[in-house]
Amino acid sequence: MLVEDSRRDVVGPLQETLTAAGYSVVACTGAATTLLARVAEVDPDVIIIDTDSPTRDTLEQLSFVTTHQPRPIVMFTEERDNTVIQAAIRAGVTAYVVAGLQPDRVQPIVDVAVARFEQDRRLREELRDVQTRLAERKVVERAKGILMRERGVAEDEAFRLMRKLAMDRNAKIIDVAQQIIDVSTLLS
Repeated sequence: MLVEDSRRDVVGPLQETLTAAGYSVVACTGAATTLLARVAEVDPDVIIIDTDSPTRDTLEQLSFVTTHQPRPIVMFTEERDNTVIQAAIRAGVTAYVVAGLQPDRVQPIVDVAVARFEQDRRLREELRDVQTRLAERKVVERAKGILMRERGVAEDEAFRLMRKLAMDRNAKIIDVAQQIIDVSTLLS
């Protein structure tokens, strides 16, 4: 775990609480502006932020971390403003906990944050896969349309021709479809 703590007076108790809960604290930092570099340096499994109110710099650094080195982020804060909460969530905070850090709550909060992060990661991967398949299907449909028009064949026959060409070339059907589109574009 990497702990970013703007309230330096509680780093000791926070570290003790995390260690007592069975976590290993690999680094502590008090400067939000170095968060991305510290994450790259120590590669923590989870980031813990303890702050009275997240600053714009902290949220910006969390956005960079979420974009470049995503991982679960738990924020303990006193800030209850909905605008700040929404900004923290957009920045990638997995668990936003208001009203202090109570030792008996730390482990369940971290466990839920990690589980939620993994669930979100899986959903993003599924979405990316679906988007890729949809884009590939559009390419295949366009290539079928070109074959139907140029060869005067039905849709089933156009698909069969592409599939046979893919098998003969030991290629993916999407690659064959893209080649058909490329050649058609070149010759038009």
